[in-house]
Amino acid sequence: MGSGLELKHRLAVLAMLSMAAPGPALAQRPDNERPTILRDIGFDQKLGEKVPLDIPFRDETGKAVRLGDYFSDGKPVVLNLVYYDCPMLCTVTLSGMASALKEMAFDAGKEFEVVTISFDPREGKEQAVAKKREFMARYKRPQAEKGWHFLTGEPPSVNRITKAVGFRYTWDQATGQFAHPAGTVVLTAEGKIARYMFGVEYAPRDLRLAVVEASANRIASPVDAILLACYTYDPAAGRYSASIMKILRLAALGTVAALATFVVVNLRRERRPRPQPRPV
Repeated sequence: MGSGLELKHRLAVLAMLSMAAPGPALAQRPDNERPTILRDIGFDQKLGEKVPLDIPFRDETGKAVRLGDYFSDGKPVVLNLVYYDCPMLCTVTLSGMASALKEMAFDAGKEFEVVTISFDPREGKEQAVAKKREFMARYKRPQAEKGWHFLTGEPPSVNRITKAVGFRYTWDQATGQFAHPAGTVVLTAEGKIARYMFGVEYAPRDLRLAVVEASANRIASPVDAILLACYTYDPAAGRYSASIMKILRLAALGTVAALATFVVVNLRRERRPRPQPRPV
């Protein structure tokens, strides 16, 4: 009976994980107050650190590639760690990513690359090609085939990439599934970790800002510049939040600029020679 209750508990935890990644409050609780299965999983953030680009993988066609192959064009990279036969969390996470990507004006393969890697070394070409086919049908962008990559690898490769980005997961023997966190890592064109985004749904604005910042603002629009001036990245929450002080400062600058423009325009009007009255 005890094992049955334990199994139900684990399934409940997995169901919770399928809805959202563990929040900051849960992550900050002492280990002895956290559910056993949650102690072994999570993201250890390594912002600013560089991932090894020489890690060998195979793409969805079975071709041997290296992680650095997707950084050759100087574009930022959105990295997902999943396993393709995952019955719950991974598909939900990838669906959330696809939904956010569809809302963005940027195209995968044009302004940035998306790399999805299976952390289950038992998976291969068959699972990767099936998952790519599924999400190409959802994303429906011209550059998608060349811009969103689904990779598999041997245990040493999986261990190197998961360790590099601080992705901790474990095998749950009772359910026959992996227990793992939900999240996405945004990398610069040099392979440095720029941002972590947690959960199974991603605000298109947050994902766009993360990609813009990872590109060193090379693909930023005037609107992006304003948003970046108003929003601050919160590493604990893995998202962007409005900074009241930044907004107030920006509003103050806008008011000063408007007043200065008003004064200059009126001074110019006053300095213009007034038309003389015509003689009667």
